Amino acid sequence: MRKSLVLLSLVAAPALAADVGGPAPEFSLPDLDGKVVKLSDLHGRTVVLEWFNPGCPFVRASHTRGTLVDDAARHQGAGVVWLAINSAAPGKQGYGVETNRDAARQYRMSYPVLLDESGQVGRAYGATNTPGMIVIDREGRLVYRGAIDNSPDGEQQAPQGGTLVDYVSAALDDLAAGRPVRYPETKQYGCSVKYRS
Repeated sequence: MRKSLVLLSLVAAPALAADVGGPAPEFSLPDLDGKVVKLSDLHGRTVVLEWFNPGCPFVRASHTRGTLVDDAARHQGAGVVWLAINSAAPGKQGYGVETNRDAARQYRMSYPVLLDESGQVGRAYGATNTPGMIVIDREGRLVYRGAIDNSPDGEQQAPQGGTLVDYVSAALDDLAAGRPVRYPETKQYGCSVKYRS
C-alpha cells in the first residue's frame, strides 16, 4: 500500500527543467493556424524560443520600444529560426488564438506563435517569465536561458550596470563565431508564465 502511494507522488511531481548545456527537450506544438511545428524538424539550425503573453506589459514594452522590436527580424535574416511560445492555460491572461493573432499583427511579428496550453513545454524549458528566452544551437543543445536583455523595464531604459546587453544577440553572435556563450543563463524578468494551476 505504501509503495503505491510513493509511486503516485513521484508520477504527479512536475518534471525538472532541462539543463543549460544539455539537450533541448523535443516538442511538437501547433501555431495559430493549427500547423504543427516540431523541434526535431529544425535540427541543424540555430533556434530561438521566446516565451510570449500578449497581455503582459513587459512583452508589450519589449515589442514596441525594447529589444524585441527588431531582434527577431535581424537574426532571421542570418538564418536563425525564431519561435514564440505561449504557455498560458485556458482562462488565463494571454490565452486564445485571436488574442495572440491580434498581438502578432500589432507587433509585426514575422514568426509563428506556438500554443502550449498544457504548459509542458514551458516547464520542460524552465520558462518562468514573459518574455523569457531560450537559444538552441545547431546540435540541439540548450545554450542560453534567461532574459532578452539586462533592462528589466523591457524598454532598454534601465540596463543593470549602466550598459545595455542584449543577451540573446550575444549568444547568437558567440555561436556564429564558434565561441562559448558568454552568458549561458541569466535571471528572467517580466510577468510570470500563466501556467495551468
